[in-house]
Amino acid sequence: MSNVIEGVVAFSTVTKHDVYEGKDTGNYTLTINMDAPAASVLEDAGVKVKDYEGKPQRKFKSKYKVDVIDADDNPVEGEIPYGSKVRVLYVFGNAHPQHGVPVYMNKVRVLEFAERTDETPDEF
Repeated sequence: MSNVIEGVVAFSTVTKHDVYEGKDTGNYTLTINMDAPAASVLEDAGVKVKDYEGKPQRKFKSKYKVDVIDADDNPVEGEIPYGSKVRVLYVFGNAHPQHGVPVYMNKVRVLEFAERTDETPDEF
């Protein structure tokens, strides 16, 4: 059974595999910050949720590329910008005694795109 959760993008690697300590993980991932009620739903199911700067945060992963669409069902190209509001369709995996219950994303809908900013000053 699929579930849905909303949050704000912290890290997006939905177009290429995530890399951890210089090694390809073989997973596409999306890390979101969420509100306390959404985090409670995950925690009640046995999912470990991190606290990042006072906000609940969780990484969703998939071995396969997932469809990323916008609010009008159009495909989204590229990574999802930091700070964008998203809705993630996911399923629970099998519980692991040490790591808890994994969550696998099946599809992502971008509800609101964050402004893309160019951090390079004009005088650079």
